[in-house]
Amino acid sequence: MTTQELISQIRQKKSFLCIGLDVDLNKIPPHLLDTEDPIFEFNKAIIDATHNLCVAYKPNTAFYEAYGLIGWRSLEKTIAYLNTKYPEIFTIADAKRGDIGNTSTMYAKAFFEDLAFDSVTVAPYMGKDSIEPFLAFKNKHTIMLALTSNEGAFDFQTKKVTDKELYKQVLETSKHWKNSENLMYVVGATKAEYFKEIRNIVPDSFLLVPGVGAQGGNLQDVCKYGLSNNIGLLINSSRGIIYASKEIDFAEKSALKAKELQLEMATILK
Repeated sequence: MTTQELISQIRQKKSFLCIGLDVDLNKIPPHLLDTEDPIFEFNKAIIDATHNLCVAYKPNTAFYEAYGLIGWRSLEKTIAYLNTKYPEIFTIADAKRGDIGNTSTMYAKAFFEDLAFDSVTVAPYMGKDSIEPFLAFKNKHTIMLALTSNEGAFDFQTKKVTDKELYKQVLETSKHWKNSENLMYVVGATKAEYFKEIRNIVPDSFLLVPGVGAQGGNLQDVCKYGLSNNIGLLINSSRGIIYASKEIDFAEKSALKAKELQLEMATILK
């Protein structure tokens, strides 16, 4: 998917919502546990109920890898379902991969070619030769960790190296990598006060913003400084939407939560 196609979908749906499909079998409605593939059945119901309210889905691969081969098959079925039934949806493999040379190429092939995701999250600690193999894939997007929403982000990301914070150096350096136009960045919603400075460095790049909802991030604060001329934001909510209910009508309750965010986004986009 091209960036322009993503922007067009945002304008059409009046939404820049991304829904995280982080499936924990201990939290899904009990009646699904009797089905052949509870993870996929849960995802399918959530997707069917919310696809008109969001522009992206983001499965965190750890929640599938934790269940071994069964979980990976559920992930395969989920992305295949999305690509077949809702091909306009932007898909994100939240895998946080990153290694040098051929290893990164193989990670990229796994998510871009085998599973056919539109994008994958990566960690930049090993530098450009761990990221550029992902960037080489046409019409695929690499979403690099920049400033995350967790408490430990302050351990390294905001520490000054010479005269500026590390996350700023990561952003500035990455702009010079080959095919950097395919880069997006992860910036946590709980760090809303940093968005203005981040936009000074990457004014047009898309930012994937986790942390709205259960983690306490505020949508209005993020949009105040984070919106670009082409919107440039994907706001992710996971637990706050997908675990709205454990009853039979769980998908409908999830859609109501997604609708709340979508309406807020529609107002902002005006």
